[in-house]
Amino acid sequence: MIKFEDVSKYYTTKKGRHYILKDVNITIPTDVSVAVLGPNGVGKSTLIRMIGGADFPTSGEILSNKNVSWPLGLQGGLQGSMSGRENVRFVARIHGYKDTSEIEKKVADFAEIGSYFDEPVKRYSSGMRSRVSFGLTMAFDFDFDVLLIDELGAVGDANFRKKSRALLESKFNSTKLIMVSHSLRELRKFCQAGIVIVNQKLEFFSDLEMAIKKYEETYVTTK
Repeated sequence: MIKFEDVSKYYTTKKGRHYILKDVNITIPTDVSVAVLGPNGVGKSTLIRMIGGADFPTSGEILSNKNVSWPLGLQGGLQGSMSGRENVRFVARIHGYKDTSEIEKKVADFAEIGSYFDEPVKRYSSGMRSRVSFGLTMAFDFDFDVLLIDELGAVGDANFRKKSRALLESKFNSTKLIMVSHSLRELRKFCQAGIVIVNQKLEFFSDLEMAIKKYEETYVTTK
């Protein structure tokens, strides 16, 4: 399970606090794969980053007894002021690796971004971020209980897209997902349940089609 206890997340703006989540209490099951639904700007990527520990609630706690991955995809969960190598080293040490050199090499070889691997991530394109995130998944010998997916896109050349998709689909068979995607087809392929972000709250639906219906009724304007 992934449990939210009185979780709020806001950013300070000139107009005051802009809330992404406000006083959220919910338990997300981890025995099914879950789609995250909402329009652009509602906080889907922020939610994924907080679950993965790449961002933090302003108040409250997110608790889990599962091994949860960092966010994978075009947004990714990398720290911008650190280089790709430093991000990899940091993640490896969190997972108990004292010697990180082998993992660094695996990620660098997989990402294929050359000298940019030692440049700050904030200078990366979204595709470069995605490449390093993919490489991090490949580098470890263990599987995650929950894999966080944030808008996987077609990045890199055909060979890179092919090996990335093969890597991820091999992991889809052995883990559960919490997944953000603009493609309902992709969500229906991999997910059974859904979360809709509505009015700074998370609404969970055990049936994905019910979540899609809620999303469409709330956000999709019909003519």
